Amino acid sequence: MTGWIERPEIGGAWALRLMHRFALLCGRRAARLALWPVALYYLARRGPERRASRAYLARVLDGPPRIWHPALHAWHFAAVTLDRIYLLAERFKRFDIQCEGLQALREWMALDRGVLLLGAHVGSFDALRALSMQQPDIPVRAVIDTAQSPVLSALLAELNPQLARAIIDPRKDGVSTALAIKEALDQKSLVTMMADRARPGDATIDAEFLGSPAPFPTAPWLLAAALEVPVVLCFGLYRGGNRYHLRFEPFAERLEIPRARREACLAAIVQRYADRVAHQVRGAPYNWFNFYDFWLPQDSPGTPARSGARPGVAGDVRRSA
Repeated sequence: MTGWIERPEIGGAWALRLMHRFALLCGRRAARLALWPVALYYLARRGPERRASRAYLARVLDGPPRIWHPALHAWHFAAVTLDRIYLLAERFKRFDIQCEGLQALREWMALDRGVLLLGAHVGSFDALRALSMQQPDIPVRAVIDTAQSPVLSALLAELNPQLARAIIDPRKDGVSTALAIKEALDQKSLVTMMADRARPGDATIDAEFLGSPAPFPTAPWLLAAALEVPVVLCFGLYRGGNRYHLRFEPFAERLEIPRARREACLAAIVQRYADRVAHQVRGAPYNWFNFYDFWLPQDSPGTPARSGARPGVAGDVRRSA
């Protein structure tokens, strides 16, 4: 499942900068005209991603995917990537962003313990980050691996330096990352992170997902239990045109993972999460943006360690608390 971290950034630096400038100078309507050529070029040049798209779509659609289905999948990815530019440039009037579950989120924020928002590579997480600019009373700190797409990350940071400064980099050592997350939660912030991808060496646990077992990281759940903070799931689904649907789903006011039943508790928690992600992508199948073999066999090279591996960030939080 760590194959995602080995994939190169999409497009060259010059192409990304050209897209960035064209989008801001010519506007969203003109920029969207280029999405189909971009999507088709992506499918033609990126064989592993094309095959991963077809394998995923075969699971989520009714029947084998047609030749145009991966193209639609790539187009949605390109559309959401383009909209990141406008969302981070604070051009919110271009978008219709509907929120569901915001009141429940506010109620858990009122507990004054901070809230851990866990998402997946489904739709747009930047719609959530943009929400914090529209509603300053909702402080958001995002855990984002900017080194995975360095050129795109740098361009987006230019658009919104304030949000860029709020990013917590998971590529730092475990103690530094743990302290940054704990400090943000102590300041009553919303800390957002993805819970569907494991980094090399991270512990994972298998959960049934779209018909087959897939490995999910355990660190986000151990982190939440160690810090005793509420957990809310968040999905920013792209609904076509200029429409986004932000969904907040309360998951647990406090996670308890007793040492004596650690494996069973983790398995149940991760399965609940996997079921909710599956529910989202079944309703919006082209919003899934994991373009690699998500169901990597356990004995394949590069597969991360199972749940007996190093404790990672969660362990570092417990030691530094």
